[in-house]
Amino acid sequence: MKTIHVASLALVVTVASALAAVAQTAWTPEHLAQRTIERRAVEAVIWGMPAVNADLMLQEMLSKTSGKVNQILYWSRPADQKNQTLTPNPDATYFMTFFNTKDVGPVVIEVPPADGGSLAANIDNVWQMPLADAGPEGVDQGKGGKYLILPPGYTGAPPQGYIVLQSDTYSGYALLRSNLVSHNDEDIAKSVAYGKRIKVYPLSQAANPPQTTFTDAADIVITATIRYDLSFFQSLNRIVQTEPWLQRDRAMIDQLKSIGIEKGKPFNPDAKTQDILNAAVREAQAWLAAKYEAGLPPYWEASRWTVPALPEVVVAQTSSYGDPDSYPIDGRGVIYTYGFIGIKHLGTAQAYLISIKDKDGHTFAGGNSYRLTVPANAPVKQYWSVTAYDRETHALIRNMARASRSSQIPDLQKNADGSVDIYFGPKAPAGKETNWVPTDASRNFELMFRVYGPEKAFHDKTWKLPDIERIAAQ
Repeated sequence: MKTIHVASLALVVTVASALAAVAQTAWTPEHLAQRTIERRAVEAVIWGMPAVNADLMLQEMLSKTSGKVNQILYWSRPADQKNQTLTPNPDATYFMTFFNTKDVGPVVIEVPPADGGSLAANIDNVWQMPLADAGPEGVDQGKGGKYLILPPGYTGAPPQGYIVLQSDTYSGYALLRSNLVSHNDEDIAKSVAYGKRIKVYPLSQAANPPQTTFTDAADIVITATIRYDLSFFQSLNRIVQTEPWLQRDRAMIDQLKSIGIEKGKPFNPDAKTQDILNAAVREAQAWLAAKYEAGLPPYWEASRWTVPALPEVVVAQTSSYGDPDSYPIDGRGVIYTYGFIGIKHLGTAQAYLISIKDKDGHTFAGGNSYRLTVPANAPVKQYWSVTAYDRETHALIRNMARASRSSQIPDLQKNADGSVDIYFGPKAPAGKETNWVPTDASRNFELMFRVYGPEKAFHDKTWKLPDIERIAAQ
């Protein structure tokens, strides 16, 4: 009992000392002004992450390619290291359209029927809040359809024959993945040709739609990883200037004024404020990274494979943030540091799992060697794949011959029981080159396992993916 009293007394003294220190702090107007910018800037980063994430991709297209809004940017081959977006899929061909209804009015995205190909597609507003999924597992159910995106405040009567999507922002984008049967040249060409059946045009030209412009980005370095510097706020300012305030976000109006972002006014912080903002965005980066490092919900009990999105964010996006008692911007902010696109019904067309640690709880180090055993009879309609990404940037590892292995690979070696061993490390194990994903020996990495067309055994968890094991280098 005496020990408890001593400990309690020590705690009281510590708290009293801390309170005394606070009371003696010189809260000058200058100090308060600086602290206001710092703390509100940190919160602005967390809140603004999904919109800035989308804007970075748009700006890369506008500055590095001939592509424009309401056209289509595509990759004529599966993603490689030149595609430095966040966790892209190197086992599909990508088509993206950045739409903007502000000047042209409602925009049509025409998705072809699933004959001779198929799409796993998602349409989002600029905050990456999903408006709809498209393709066989989307609204059109593989029949194809004309998705009509209406601008904020649209009062006209939409014509018949369209899948109408009311957006609360003028801009947004659609990610349309044209599925691959295999990685041979013929199947890649078929996948690209099918994707080129997508059309984008203003509703005002629907009677005689113009030919959709396609811009190939396969040979262009597109770098849309999150930039934790002053440019983050410049990007956020672009969103504030061009988009309407959403009702749920009106509390941020004065918050952003504190850091110099205000609708109708230029964002032009002085040198001192720039220093504060740069420090704040780095603090936000550390906070978000710590949340990610702490771990996402495991998919199987005690597994190192985790769901890539927090449950409350999945629910919020599915309901278009319809719950008045929930607005999970913290979890949303974390998600968009390592990925992009909002999916209306996650787990239907595709499912994702992330692992950032091995079986023993250690971070994946690029200089070590690891093995993942994918059990036989994977419950997929299309394919499974596993991809390695740079742990810091969440993009494809640079200067590597490939980034993934998938069940689409015809020469993938199988074990006698039908399982498949995939190896990760700086050097391929002898005789296992076709099952090997190279890593950078000087950097850490993370893994994403994709299931395209997940079946019942995946959803009811009777099929289980084991954790990754570190193995001796060979």
